[in-house]
Amino acid sequence: MDDFTVTPASDQGFDTMSLATIDTLRPTPARTVPAPASAPASDATRPAIRAVPEGTEARGFALYIGIDEQKALDAGTDLGAVVTALKKLASELVPGAESYAAVALAPVGAGGRDVDVVRLALQDPAALAKHRQAAPVEPPEPKGGVVIDISRKRVQLDGDTAPLTYKEFELLQFLVLREGRTIDRAEIISTLWTDGSDEETPNERTIDVHVRRLRSKLGAYEDIVRTVRGAGYRFDRHADVTIRWASTPSPDIF
Repeated sequence: MDDFTVTPASDQGFDTMSLATIDTLRPTPARTVPAPASAPASDATRPAIRAVPEGTEARGFALYIGIDEQKALDAGTDLGAVVTALKKLASELVPGAESYAAVALAPVGAGGRDVDVVRLALQDPAALAKHRQAAPVEPPEPKGGVVIDISRKRVQLDGDTAPLTYKEFELLQFLVLREGRTIDRAEIISTLWTDGSDEETPNERTIDVHVRRLRSKLGAYEDIVRTVRGAGYRFDRHADVTIRWASTPSPDIF
């Protein structure tokens, strides 16, 4: 039996939308003889969605799966293959069903259960509320240097908030999460400009323009985004750069 509860998601900016979470309960012994497998479930026996606000309808679901890369490798597979298999299963069960997958990233050695990391990264309201209750009081932010706040999607330069656009922050975050690794322009395009995006997919020359604009807004700290001639771009952390993860590791689109 599945018990459905609804958690408001007003922070998404859509007042009429909400997020339902499904908690699977321990099964209870059956009291009646089950219907034959071929017989469709009647409305009386089909699990009902409870506590759904009037005027709303179910449009899909989120399934949180906690599997780190090593567990997948030990099982003889990888995360990409698992995602592909699940998407294929969904399309076989419901032809035409649309799916979207994201990988939750966390600092190496962060610890915790994999599924909890995924729920936090994907902004699950119940997980966020539980984490906030247990989270220690955050230390005051440094007055000088660069503070890259992944969870709040903002950058502070010597205490002042940098006027980055959403896409500029996405670009900086993409490089930060791959600290020390040179990322070519094609990889940036394929990750930050997906097929489902409303924006026109840029070419490699356009990426250079985005990077120049990002650097101009970083001011005196522009060199944290390095150009590797003929290869791409790299984020280098300096002593005056602080990265704040707070409650939510950042998901990358798979």
